[in-house]
Amino acid sequence: MKQIKALSLEIDRKLVLAGMIWVVAFAGLTFLGAKVEIPTQPVPYTLQTMFVLLSGAFLGPYLGALSQLIYLGLGSIGLPVFAGPTAGFIKLLGPTGGYLLAFPASAFVTGYLVRLKDSFWWVLFSMFLGLALIFIFGTIQLNFVLIHNWNEAIKSGFLIFSLWDLVKLFASVSIYMSLRRALKINLDR
Repeated sequence: MKQIKALSLEIDRKLVLAGMIWVVAFAGLTFLGAKVEIPTQPVPYTLQTMFVLLSGAFLGPYLGALSQLIYLGLGSIGLPVFAGPTAGFIKLLGPTGGYLLAFPASAFVTGYLVRLKDSFWWVLFSMFLGLALIFIFGTIQLNFVLIHNWNEAIKSGFLIFSLWDLVKLFASVSIYMSLRRALKINLDR
């Protein structure tokens, strides 16, 4: 009985360590996604949302959200992990802060929904909802902080990104569907 308990503790430790590594890895990937940037005003094109969706899908709701909270925490203390030239907590209060602040919720929703069904269309739907959260929160904050006109905020904070984000959405689904079994990331099941 002692051997079974010891083996169980060893497996738990390995899962915790693996979870920590994957959480930090996805926080890092989100940072790298911010640095793949096409500067546009008022919101830049980046690859961040792709890694937010993938963090939820691969890590599940809790660890996916945690990876994004770590990313936001690193940026909040001044590390240059966000897109653009500014860093620090002030970035979260600016025009693009709503997009960033939605990252943990997006990863959580995506991770939760992806676990409910195992099909391409369900994963696509799950990631679409995660992406929609980012755009909803982002466009709301963009409107209140900078634009003050809903039509303009929707145009410059959502519509101009639609095609680009559809490409990233399908890329995210394809990456997840291709790698989910190969990577065997089953940290929350």
